[in-house]
Amino acid sequence: MKEALILASGSPRRRELLSRVCRDFEVVPSNMVEKEAGSVPPAEYVKMLADEKASEVASRFPSRWVVGADTVVASEGKILGKPADEREAAAMLRALSGRAHSVFTGVALIAPDGGKNVCSEETRVFFRPLSDDDIRAYVALGESADKAGAYAIQGSGALLAERIEGCYFNVVGLPLSRLSKMFEEMGVPLAAQWRDE
Repeated sequence: MKEALILASGSPRRRELLSRVCRDFEVVPSNMVEKEAGSVPPAEYVKMLADEKASEVASRFPSRWVVGADTVVASEGKILGKPADEREAAAMLRALSGRAHSVFTGVALIAPDGGKNVCSEETRVFFRPLSDDDIRAYVALGESADKAGAYAIQGSGALLAERIEGCYFNVVGLPLSRLSKMFEEMGVPLAAQWRDE
């Protein structure tokens, strides 16, 4: 890449994850207004949002590589968004307690020539049974705010999950292995940046 990659997301978690595998990138949050999922399946919904975010930023920076992403938590096919308040956060955690749910992240990669690669990744997360005291204590930490599904697995929310099936980084917000494959499919392997020039 002659010019720095653009991350079309203001998420500090995605920024931190991308910095692990990409030496040179710039953050330019998308101005796209998210639509409600309606009856769209979670995997398709996150692909649609990631594509729209990346496309909006790419329209402003047509000569740059752009990556966009969106993550949702889904339980029994229903999308759990970000809780409006502590009461809603507690209700979400109660619904996830002792059960498995899915985390979907859509990723869109747009090349300077207009080429596009869009996909989604699913990770299954298995919560341990949570008592009311557990839920109250976790919500009181404030970590549920602004988090899909009301928890952050990379933080204290790690204590809520017994195990996962799939990509851990996907749950945090950016499936790094999937992103690497997408770059390879478009002819620009991320590993190339680590070689001596």
